[in-house]
Amino acid sequence: MQIYLDNAATTKMSEHAIQAMLPYMNEIFGNPSSLHSTGQQANEALTDARTRIARLLNAEPSEITFTSGGSEADNQALVSAARLGEKHGKRHIISSAFEHHAVLHTLDKLQKEGFEVTLLDVQEDGLIRLEQVVEAIRPDTCLVSIMYANNEIGTIQPIAEIGALCHEHGILFHTDAVQAVGHLNIDVKAQQIDMLSLSAHKFHGPKGAGVLYSRKNIPLTTLIEGGAQERHKRAGTENIPAIMGMAAAMEDACAHLAENASTIGALRDRLIQGLSEIPHAVLNGDAEKRLPGNVHFCFEGIEGESLLLFLNDKGICASSGSACTSGSLDPSHVLLAIGRPHKIAHGSLRLSLSEETTEADIDTTIQAVKDVVSRLRSMSPVWRDLQEGKRNYLI
Repeated sequence: MQIYLDNAATTKMSEHAIQAMLPYMNEIFGNPSSLHSTGQQANEALTDARTRIARLLNAEPSEITFTSGGSEADNQALVSAARLGEKHGKRHIISSAFEHHAVLHTLDKLQKEGFEVTLLDVQEDGLIRLEQVVEAIRPDTCLVSIMYANNEIGTIQPIAEIGALCHEHGILFHTDAVQAVGHLNIDVKAQQIDMLSLSAHKFHGPKGAGVLYSRKNIPLTTLIEGGAQERHKRAGTENIPAIMGMAAAMEDACAHLAENASTIGALRDRLIQGLSEIPHAVLNGDAEKRLPGNVHFCFEGIEGESLLLFLNDKGICASSGSACTSGSLDPSHVLLAIGRPHKIAHGSLRLSLSEETTEADIDTTIQAVKDVVSRLRSMSPVWRDLQEGKRNYLI
């Protein structure tokens, strides 16, 4: 039996999403830019999906640009805002130290072009304080980019408050909402969000499909040269099957948002309570201001990679952090940003739940983690030194 608890990395596609895609693979398979009837049917489907997704964000259809996923959307949002700011003599960008690498690496690239970047420190609870943003704003600030919910520790930022602050100062506000869409209520107008990135495979849609929402009158910089697709904002034939699957999955997720948040949130809290019984373990991120399905712990005296392999042997699929950096031996930049020491950050575990997670799955996982942590510590010379008082415990 397999227990899948890595939904922050990717989710199982919903049956509704799969069925929504099939007609556009073998029946309405035309190129939406073609003038013949098959192409125009595909174009109508594209328009329909754009309208439905816009409605779920309280946006206008013309403000929706389809992309290959969250990373591309993040890249295009940041580069577009930077180019717009540059035209007005503004070359300062504010973000946070624990953003997804799609944001951080793009900011690195912009810094090499002469832009100045201020990365806000993150508190131990994984939250950005509004006062930090206030203090960082300068006359030449052109963009603030703060993720809606962190992909590793699940903490939810005060997005509406930051949006209001940015509008008060006439600064564009972007949020990477890849982990939030389909799991939290989002209203781009009410929250005064100028640009937002999302990815279908985080809410039971297909991989390779995403959206960049950009408020009207914000000119987007083209990253991919070629045809005139997406109103000249993103070249390349649109992936109609994936886009239709994304629209269907997003509608499903948003329709059951409150119900899922309540059910999954209760299971999350049960899991947190169970894992908190392990000695020298710490929950990463605020216990309440976090995604309904996110649980993230550090355990002293073990290596996260070993923990994952032993859990996998028990049929439990988990991760130590972002799947995008799983090949790296470096400790998570997110955990370092909230002040976890290197030795503690190496012993991390992320468990992310879905609608299919059961109470039995949670209880099995709690016992499995307890058993594996105990076993790994029994083999660890570091843990032996801690037990014998040769080293001091850090948590």
